[in-house]
Amino acid sequence: MRILVAEDERDLADLVAMGLRRHAMAVDVAYDGEAAMERLTVNDYDVLVLDRDLPRISGDVICRDLVRAGARTRILMLTAAASIPERVAGLGLGADDYLPKPFDYTELVARVRALGRRSQAALPPVLERHGIVLDPQRMQVSRDGRFLRLSLKEYAVLEVLMRANGTVVSAEALLESAWDEHADPFTTVVRVIISRLRAKLGDPPCIHTVPGAGYLL
Repeated sequence: MRILVAEDERDLADLVAMGLRRHAMAVDVAYDGEAAMERLTVNDYDVLVLDRDLPRISGDVICRDLVRAGARTRILMLTAAASIPERVAGLGLGADDYLPKPFDYTELVARVRALGRRSQAALPPVLERHGIVLDPQRMQVSRDGRFLRLSLKEYAVLEVLMRANGTVVSAEALLESAWDEHADPFTTVVRVIISRLRAKLGDPPCIHTVPGAGYLL
């Protein structure tokens, strides 16, 4: 999944981003509302983790504008205001979920994952294809009963390919989904990760290159 964390407390924002990356998510960070709006204009995010009290442009304005624009990005609001009226107000703006500070980090990850599933076509919680079983909750992958040790990026790319459900995924789409905004669009990193995945998945080959189009699982 591609996530944007919009939080003006820099230490908290960086910790949240670092933790989500450990769960094979591609994460960008914005420390104010203006920077968040710029990234939302340029990139396609599955989930926005949004602080309500951002400087320059408030989280409330960002949430309202995204909902009015019909964006597919799901919004998880964070705020220090934990009262019931504050939660109702946040959800009334169009947020999909609401989490008061301080929060338990495992709950944050679970809520982000749940919202990410809602931003995509409905699929079973455990993905299966060609003998490959991918469990997003446990971040475990096996093929024909053999558990595979994948790097976070290998896991992220495989999850994107499996969620495509037999359709072709371009290298550009893989970069957009599995890497953050610092990824070089001219790099060969996608090809390298695909090569490593093929080696770890073994025979029979299941990731196919479609010339001029991308990759198909």
